[in-house]
Amino acid sequence: MIENPLIRSAVVTCILNGAAGSNRALEARDQIVDLFARHGSEARVLLARNGSEIPDLARRAMAEGSQPVVAGGGDGTLSAVASALVGSRHALGILPLGTLNHFAKDLKIPLELEAAVANLFTGRLARVDVGEVNGRVFLNNSSLGLYPAIVREREERQRHGAGKWIAFALAVVTILWRYAPVHVWLRVDSLPESGAPTPFVFVGNNRYEIEGAHMGGRSRLDGGRLWICRAPHAGLWTLLHLAVKALLGRVPHGGFDAVDGEQCEVRAKRGHLRVSADGEVISLETPLHYRIRPGALGVIVPIDVPSASSAGA
Repeated sequence: MIENPLIRSAVVTCILNGAAGSNRALEARDQIVDLFARHGSEARVLLARNGSEIPDLARRAMAEGSQPVVAGGGDGTLSAVASALVGSRHALGILPLGTLNHFAKDLKIPLELEAAVANLFTGRLARVDVGEVNGRVFLNNSSLGLYPAIVREREERQRHGAGKWIAFALAVVTILWRYAPVHVWLRVDSLPESGAPTPFVFVGNNRYEIEGAHMGGRSRLDGGRLWICRAPHAGLWTLLHLAVKALLGRVPHGGFDAVDGEQCEVRAKRGHLRVSADGEVISLETPLHYRIRPGALGVIVPIDVPSASSAGA
């Protein structure tokens, strides 16, 4: 499960999302170069002009021999870099520069930049699972129905000048007012197919905790299981609660049915569905094919995190 990671290349590529909606990447660039130099290493910091450019930059870093390849940003940026690294021998280094940083938190990656850089030189390498939907990799979760609709509405309002949180609040109210459940049929592993109208389907990369001190996080990222949730009987207030939690990237206690498995097929009457994967909304052809890819990604984690199975403990 764990190897001692080494900075194996003379120059380490760090990929930041320069179009993430803030100046934090620009502000962090010089600081990252300086922090690497303090550890006797050289960082080449690349600023992606848009999210779609990130996987190509990661593949270029791999081809040039960068080990590890470092992602600086939020969960969307980490997911984009990881999509290029999955299945390879290249490790992912994490510098949490986003708002919520769920993947980093579940792996106990330090959230302060200086400590996060130090972790790249002192940490260990853990093999963790990733989820996949129709070939699209996700680190945290994927969903359809309510959440992608709210994200699209929020983005539209932001394009018209609304601030992030105002746009979010207006999007929740708008979508809940007019939203109709989607009718989907789910088949998890070899279980019988089941279908019902539901406001959402949530698929997690490993199980999310729904009670206790670590509610909303994951107690392990190497369990080799997807966690599939839906809420076929949810009322308006339950939907509002679920929507707020979903936009914060967390799973509330109660209000849904859940099952786990290695694979899940989602059928629908529609030929395409809007699906979120680590917060990015895309249109995918149905049926949707979800699967877990055990141990497919190497990530540098703190040395006192003894295994991926205790990363969230």
